[in-house]
Amino acid sequence: MERGRAREAAAAPSGAARVPAQTREASAVRAVSAVREASARGEHTHSEPPAPRVRRHSVRGQILEALRAALVDGELVPGEVYSAVVLGERFGVSATPVREAMQRLASEGAVEVVPNRGFRVTERTPRELAELAEVRALIEVPVMLRLARTVPAARWAELRPLAEATTQAAAVGDRAGYAESDRAFHRAVLALAGNRQLLQVAEDLHRRSQWPLTAAPVARRADLVADAAEHLALLDALTAQDLTVVQALVREHFTGSAL
Repeated sequence: MERGRAREAAAAPSGAARVPAQTREASAVRAVSAVREASARGEHTHSEPPAPRVRRHSVRGQILEALRAALVDGELVPGEVYSAVVLGERFGVSATPVREAMQRLASEGAVEVVPNRGFRVTERTPRELAELAEVRALIEVPVMLRLARTVPAARWAELRPLAEATTQAAAVGDRAGYAESDRAFHRAVLALAGNRQLLQVAEDLHRRSQWPLTAAPVARRADLVADAAEHLALLDALTAQDLTVVQALVREHFTGSAL
């Protein structure tokens, strides 16, 4: 599902275009709305005792998801520095949960800390994307081939709603929603291997492959739709135990992903 990005990276202009905040996709809007509702309930007022630990972590988690969606949507531009205070005002919360969420993104490699300024969104290149695709293929292709030999057809049928969710997000051009449903589908497939360490490594690689390239344009809806269609084709091949098609689809999927 890196095909659209590989094509667009080659044709991308030299500078990254900033996407206005009001273009946030539906998933980010939902996350930010939840944050604001939490704030409205008084979870961050200075006149009240400190909020319970679980509440603060909940707000941080919502901010983290909103920031991840903003990364995928292109709202957080590679190379730009963002202040936790400014982002906190934008989300209607204090700077603390934003800073905590940004620290998490820094540990994942999505941003880097700029002392006394904030966080800079990591600039990535087509070469890095190709390297990620290669590593993902090395890990997931053998696993999916093994699963194709051993998993009954009924189990693959249970995953079809997840594949269809990616096509629905792609059809409306919801890039953040597509990224989330894309990871959910791959996670469900790999979960059948029963290896938690594999899931953690694959999830990290998958999320990194979805971050925007330096100067890359926003993926076209047609590329998302084509990318999503490969999920259904993969399920059909896994159900039929067609190992040749499974291997070809997975490799094509990684090297040609729209995200």
